[in-house]
Amino acid sequence: MTDDKRSSNEGTTEIEHKRVLQSGTAWNGQPYTKYPEGKPSISVMRMSLPAHSELPWHIHAMPNTAYVLSGQLTIEDKETGATCCVKAGEAVNETVNSAHRGYTTEQATELVIFYAGVEGQELSEPLPGEEPEF
Repeated sequence: MTDDKRSSNEGTTEIEHKRVLQSGTAWNGQPYTKYPEGKPSISVMRMSLPAHSELPWHIHAMPNTAYVLSGQLTIEDKETGATCCVKAGEAVNETVNSAHRGYTTEQATELVIFYAGVEGQELSEPLPGEEPEF
């Protein structure tokens, strides 16, 4: 395509784009200092959470970003109790090697999560005594 327009049965529409998130830090200000060593492996996961549900406490050893398709997700930091609420159409960078969990309230939530890891690396690691996240 050589221009920024696309044809449809309803007429010509412009291609739209919007950067949702670009940052070198997690939601709580934790800087991303490096990617894991090894052969890069990008993973994309779609996750559905029912209303009034919570994920177990866990960590991620690599940078990852969650995009909320519908509903709302609250992320809670285990050490500080700080929270971050992300709504449909928003994205959030999660922390690396820092215990946290996500939970929903009144609404079911659909997410797409992008993980920037390496081959063979687990996407999520539960804290001792916790169930795996997935």
